[in-house]
Amino acid sequence: MATLTTHIVNGVDVEKVIQTIDALKSDPDLAKTEFRLKNKWISGGHNHSVVNGFYAAKQEMRHDSTFDLDADEPAVLAGTDLGANPVEHLLNALAACITTSMIYHAAVQGIEITELESELKGDIDLRGFLGISKDVRKGYKNIRVDFKVRTNGNVDLEKLKELTTFSPVFDVASHGTKIDINIERK
Repeated sequence: MATLTTHIVNGVDVEKVIQTIDALKSDPDLAKTEFRLKNKWISGGHNHSVVNGFYAAKQEMRHDSTFDLDADEPAVLAGTDLGANPVEHLLNALAACITTSMIYHAAVQGIEITELESELKGDIDLRGFLGISKDVRKGYKNIRVDFKVRTNGNVDLEKLKELTTFSPVFDVASHGTKIDINIERK
C-alpha cells in the first residue's frame, strides 16, 4: 500500500498551491473570482455584515461557516463601540492579506517561517471625513506595517517584504480600485 505524503511549509500544503497555480495557467477562466458580503445598517455607526458565499473555479461556493462582522464607531466618534470601526477593519484586512501572501509565497519558495507578528498604524485627519476641510483627505494619509519574523535560517528580510506585495488588499490600498456605487429605493 502506497503512502501519500504532503509537503507542508508554514502550515501550507505546497503541492496543493502548485496544483492550483498549474490549473490556473492551463485555464485562466478558473482564476475569475468574486468575493462578497451583505451588510445591514443597525443604528448610528453600527452595521452588520454577513459573509457566506463566493464565486470561484467557475462555480458558486459556500464557506464552511457563515462569518458575521460588526462595525461601529467608538464613543468619542458618537458611536456605541459594538465593533471595530471600518478603518480598523481595513487595517485587519490588510494585515491578514499581507501575512497570508507572505506565508504562502514563502512556503512555495521553501522559506520556513516559525513566527510572524505585525502591528499596523494608520493616520487619518478626521476633518476630511467630517467635511470640515476639502483640502484634507478622507481616508488614511499613511499606513505603517511593522513585522517581527522568526525563520528557520538567515532569510533575506527584503525578500519577505517583497512577498507582501502579492497581497490583493495591499494592491487595492496602495493603487486604488474603481468602485461603482448604485443606490435604489427599497
